[in-house]
Amino acid sequence: MSFDRLIKGIREKQNPTVAGLDPKLDYIPQYIKDEAFGQYGTTLEGAAEALYMFNQGLIDALCDIVPAVKPQAAYYEMYGWQGVRALERTIRYAKEKGMFVITDGKRNDIGSTMEAYGAAHLGTTKIVEESVQAFGADALTVNGYLGTDGVKPLLELCRNGDKGIFILVKTSNPSSGELQDRKLDDGLTVYRTMGNMCESWGSEAMGEEAYSSVGAVVGATYPEQLGELRKALPHTFFLVPGYGAQGGGAADVAPAFDENGLGAIINSSRGIMCAWKKEGCAPEDFAQAARREAIRMRDEIVSYIGKIK
Repeated sequence: MSFDRLIKGIREKQNPTVAGLDPKLDYIPQYIKDEAFGQYGTTLEGAAEALYMFNQGLIDALCDIVPAVKPQAAYYEMYGWQGVRALERTIRYAKEKGMFVITDGKRNDIGSTMEAYGAAHLGTTKIVEESVQAFGADALTVNGYLGTDGVKPLLELCRNGDKGIFILVKTSNPSSGELQDRKLDDGLTVYRTMGNMCESWGSEAMGEEAYSSVGAVVGATYPEQLGELRKALPHTFFLVPGYGAQGGGAADVAPAFDENGLGAIINSSRGIMCAWKKEGCAPEDFAQAARREAIRMRDEIVSYIGKIK
């Protein structure tokens, strides 16, 4: 199963983190932008090329120490089809470097439309007699609040396509509690109910590592809920945003892990991408600054959870 591969990478690298690739032009060193715009002009194509060149540098610097990357689709879609092409190139490059790729798309629909999203991001698209991979990520974030209709079309890809999904459960944003913390008639919160549904959906796609291919997105900004959900959802792997720039720290994410130091992967996006700005180092050193921050993040988290077994 897909998350078995992710867990293997986490264990081998002793690093339960994922680098978010959510690039903005402001994050990219000027010399990269000058090269891209010099080739394509100040156009969508030039911007997309700058994104890809930046991502290449980050992936090269991180691939031997960080098991996964998580490109956020919106940061590519804003540059039109040229940006979407940069997303596909980024996914392909990261996989060539041996990294697990989580596309952060938060897709949400039902029936044949959700099947189309699954085919696009995780599966293949049939063209006459050929089946062609469009994006080819290993996992996709999914908004499950349409219920089973919006998740069932992806379970086949999880079971037989070696793919995984992360369902939004308790998100890291400040207003998440407006809906997710509300209690239903049975006394459970909305987020706990969604978590229980992840466990149920995942029972159809269990891996060898005791975690299913149906994971949950649970924010680092809510450590108490992280701990609650870890105890309640023993077979659900967590994707944890909110570390670093959003305020979450190693102590906040520690409750996401099981007794073996597994069960979760912690995301940092701006903290890694913009490390060169925070350090004040030369722009040409941006990738090595990202590496230094990734190592610092890894070491800080492992100091709380211990050796990953």
